[in-house]
Amino acid sequence: MATDSAPSVFLLPGLYNSGPDHWHTYWERERKDCQRIEQAEWDTPRREDWVATLERAISASPRPVVLAAHSLACITVAYWAQAHPATAASKVHGALLVAPSDTEAPDFPPVTVGFAPMPRQRLPFPSVVVASTDDNYITMARVTGLASDWGARLVNMGEKGHLGSAAKLGSWPEGQALLEELLRGTQQR
Repeated sequence: MATDSAPSVFLLPGLYNSGPDHWHTYWERERKDCQRIEQAEWDTPRREDWVATLERAISASPRPVVLAAHSLACITVAYWAQAHPATAASKVHGALLVAPSDTEAPDFPPVTVGFAPMPRQRLPFPSVVVASTDDNYITMARVTGLASDWGARLVNMGEKGHLGSAAKLGSWPEGQALLEELLRGTQQR
């Protein structure tokens, strides 16, 4: 049972939002502590807008938060933490960063604005980067480097693609176990 001081979970979808078969949508439906943060523009995102939306949501939260980000939203979290270090250190209990996209890759969707270069600054809160060995949007070598730079624990899920709707993760019990570690504050950096 959640207490008044228990963290809220902010679900942060990536480019094009998270559809009905995405683990974000399952969590939003099944967990009382989850809330999706809605961006004004899902199809042609601008970094400054996504970072500002995240800042407003976190600043307005009466409780600490744990971020559960997917894809482009992982890069948004890193940019946000860099731009708002005091809020990041005081309000964010942890971050689950799932399948970050390589926004510097030549084939990254050109509809995004301002998400490259990727921020490499250490995150001021405990974090877990979850990756797949066959993700089309980032290589394992790149995601390993990001996790190291961000000071995050890296969890390799094997061959699961981009860990989104196509992976058919459903409620994704493995992801929820990692989330619970962050919610309890037991995640080691």
